[in-house]
Amino acid sequence: MLSKIYSSAVVGIEAKLIEIEVDVGRGLPAINIVGLPDTAVKESKDRVKSAIKNSGFEFPNRKITINLAPADVKKEGAGFDLPIALGILSATGQIKNKESPTSTGRRTGGKLASYMFIGELALDGTLRNSRGVLPIAIFTKERKHSLIVPHQNRFEAGVIEGLNVYPIKNLTQCVKFLNDEEEISPVHFDLKEIFKKARSYAVDFSEVRGQHHIKRALEVGIAGGHNMIMIGPPGAGKTMLAKRLATIMPDITLEESIETTKIHSVSGLIAPNSPLVAIRPFRSPHHTTSDIALVGGGQYPHPGEISLAHNGVLFLDELPEFNRNVLEALRQPLEDGEINISRASGSLSYPARFTLVCAMNPCPCGYFTHPEKECKCTPYQIQKYRSKISGPLLDRIDIHIEVPPLKFVEVSDSRDSEESKDIRQRINRARVIQFERFQSRKGVNSQRDEHKKYYCNAFMSNKDINAYCNVEEEGKNLLKQAMAKLGLSARAYHKILKVARTIADLETESEIKSSHIAEAIQYRVLDRNLEV
Repeated sequence: MLSKIYSSAVVGIEAKLIEIEVDVGRGLPAINIVGLPDTAVKESKDRVKSAIKNSGFEFPNRKITINLAPADVKKEGAGFDLPIALGILSATGQIKNKESPTSTGRRTGGKLASYMFIGELALDGTLRNSRGVLPIAIFTKERKHSLIVPHQNRFEAGVIEGLNVYPIKNLTQCVKFLNDEEEISPVHFDLKEIFKKARSYAVDFSEVRGQHHIKRALEVGIAGGHNMIMIGPPGAGKTMLAKRLATIMPDITLEESIETTKIHSVSGLIAPNSPLVAIRPFRSPHHTTSDIALVGGGQYPHPGEISLAHNGVLFLDELPEFNRNVLEALRQPLEDGEINISRASGSLSYPARFTLVCAMNPCPCGYFTHPEKECKCTPYQIQKYRSKISGPLLDRIDIHIEVPPLKFVEVSDSRDSEESKDIRQRINRARVIQFERFQSRKGVNSQRDEHKKYYCNAFMSNKDINAYCNVEEEGKNLLKQAMAKLGLSARAYHKILKVARTIADLETESEIKSSHIAEAIQYRVLDRNLEV
């Protein structure tokens, strides 16, 4: 007898329909799974057989053929265990899948046809949580089906409004529900309420003593979406400051939260009691990270660190210690806001719109700019150390911040600093100004802008700079002098104008003033200190 069950596979971060056809027929007892399954799917036949027997059902001692269609889509993971088991039970008549004819005379496919199933089975029939439930839930709603998921995934799937989600604890309960022997109420959680409660931070900028000018530079960088690099000796507070950047970023929207959660769901990083990523992610990979781990990939591509940092911060500490090929892999996603991964098995795109924040020592020993400790590095060693950062990558970093060591007076100061929420309010106001400005622009729309869904000063083209960076006469003279005396390049010129535009937005000024230019010039440390 033949039965059909609907499930779903996640390709990239989007779900695709998978039809699981089970045929129980004559022949020597065997279970064959076809349709491009991976090892985990092939091994499901042993889990399913034990789960069916240990749940008190009869396992057919016949030839069983299981087809996962379409056959050209790779099937990964153990989430197909439940639909495969239900398909076998339906084909052997242990699930009463009554079909009812429609007005045209066609069959509806029975009760099973109105559900999508996902879940890994333990040997005793208990359901374990599965990856990628959120994209599958969104896809199920589009198909106007109901979704049956493991009990542990109920929060993740239940946040999708308008979708009936039935949480199941084991195979026996699922069969009783489908046979109308047990009633299970669909679950739904208030997405906005969960989103509101989950928005909390474990750290705050008020915990950082001193370094007020560094905080100001970071505020400017986040307000304009600028990539940043901090240069300073060990113990100056670079890492501590970077870890608090997510707390001052613009409030994450519901749309951004769902998009980010889909990536984390596919990667299996969603906690059972925290169904949404309600705060902007902060990712800090170690400098020994490979290029595949950073940008994503593998035989069957999975998201990397840059995609997990989507809508948040990617922090690269000890930047020169990263392999050069790893750093060069960042160039395309920094420009496009996404990463395209091509393998023999297929090509996928993952979103990767993040703020890059880097930290490095000024020299190999770390004390080149230290006011008290002596640097033991030669000029050649310093130049070689800094040259590990390529020009094209440095070209994508707008703000260079010199971080000096803290003095005793600053460390021992017990007064509370400004809280993150106060800084975030100013940044939100500046981002609104930028959004309204670029929302109304004409003639500069591109596919890249459409992907980003919003626009900020960091992504201004030369045409945008000419249109929106109006500098007063005194500011132009100051910029001219700076370029002549400090030897700034044309690249640095455009970076200064972008940053100055952001500083003006923070002060709600329509025109860029000389004070804005002066502050922006200070954020080009590496341009001024190339000679050692």
